[in-house]
Amino acid sequence: MRSIWKGHIQFSLVTIPVRIYNAVDTEETIRFNQLHKEDNGAVGYDKKCKKCGKALTAEEIVKGYQFEPEQYVIVSPEDLAKIKLKSTKVIEIEGFIDATEVHPTLYESPYLAGPDGAVGAKPYSLLSEALKASRKVGIGKVVLRDREEVVMIAPLDGGLMLYKLRQPNEVRKMESVPELQRKEVSKDELKLSVNLVESMTSSLKEMDLTDRYRDALREMIEAKIAGKEVVSAPEEAKPVVDIMTALKQSIEQAKSRKKPMERAKGEKKEAVEAKPVKQKKQKVA
Repeated sequence: MRSIWKGHIQFSLVTIPVRIYNAVDTEETIRFNQLHKEDNGAVGYDKKCKKCGKALTAEEIVKGYQFEPEQYVIVSPEDLAKIKLKSTKVIEIEGFIDATEVHPTLYESPYLAGPDGAVGAKPYSLLSEALKASRKVGIGKVVLRDREEVVMIAPLDGGLMLYKLRQPNEVRKMESVPELQRKEVSKDELKLSVNLVESMTSSLKEMDLTDRYRDALREMIEAKIAGKEVVSAPEEAKPVVDIMTALKQSIEQAKSRKKPMERAKGEKKEAVEAKPVKQKKQKVA
């Protein structure tokens, strides 16, 4: 696994050499290429100047910041290298907080953090165990891909995770959603809804979260490669029912799905209890 950043985690006088890795595996992602319809020729990224229409090479393209209409200041790689921020090489932890203080909407990207060499192994493990024992997370800043990011450092499976966080002012408020209206619900509707939630309660590891669209997409591609006709399944028409009837039927459906599992567990337990115990043979004098 290739690291994308190398530096140190620092809090107070403690310094830990680390490497940062992408936590998301994109190898399973199905990607499409743009092709010319007539001859299946690959379509390249059209790097043309909108002003003169000239096709440009990578050497002819520079970065510019627009400070007024049609007025730009050019920023070179050398200019960027002159920015001396501590967070380009150090993740300085500003403090430790409860993870519950970070709202789920602020999570953006996860990263794996690992010790950089044998020297960093001990302090790395110590920080991981300290965060786990205290149930705290660290908040700091780091420069990733020419941008200073706020990150949260948290323990996971004996190691450390980094979560890039969004700024709170970047997240829109729920009140900005159009046509959002609070409707009153009856006690019976609420009771049935809670019963349905409880009857469908499970654990994350027991749920089937397979990407079915990706699998169907792969099957379609394989069928086209094999020259087979792609047939789409017709959508089932769902009858419209009132909310109370739908809740009651859903609860019964959820209960019926759980019963076979409970019965199977019970039968297994009885079978174990009914197993005869072998008696030791007594020696004959």
